[in-house]
Amino acid sequence: MADGSEKTVPNDSANSKEVEKPQIQPIGLPTVEEIRGQDIWNNCAVRSVVSGVMGGGLGIFMGLFLGALDNPLMQEEMTGRQQIIFQAKQMGRRSWSSAKAFAVMGFVFSAAECVVEKARAKHDITNTAIAGCTTGGAISAKGGPKAACFGCAGFAAFSVVIEKFLERHQ
Repeated sequence: MADGSEKTVPNDSANSKEVEKPQIQPIGLPTVEEIRGQDIWNNCAVRSVVSGVMGGGLGIFMGLFLGALDNPLMQEEMTGRQQIIFQAKQMGRRSWSSAKAFAVMGFVFSAAECVVEKARAKHDITNTAIAGCTTGGAISAKGGPKAACFGCAGFAAFSVVIEKFLERHQ
């Protein structure tokens, strides 16, 4: 320093060998509000509706994004205003379509997983596979039995892969 009084830092190499142990926090009982919140969330109807709403919200954003990527077929012949109007309408249609699809998917998957989990009284990857099969089959049922079978198998496999990736079940 300018005044000649330099501070020296002592070498803490001896202290660095000692690792501070984290203090153990006591386990506290849940409050009444926490128990009520868990009871509400464990209701399959509530869980399914929330999943459907969240799926719809995700679908809106996916539709906005994918709708913005569409180009009009006659882009060179359209004015700037016509292109903007076309893009807005396309984004709205895509958003609504995606919102419906994702909402149904989230609702059916969550309801199936919750019902199967309560019926089996287990929380494992089998529930995910069954819920995936149910969802895939229900979504593709309009295409006939073959499409429903492929939808069931595909969505079940996809659901299991996602579960393994997220490692929810150990």
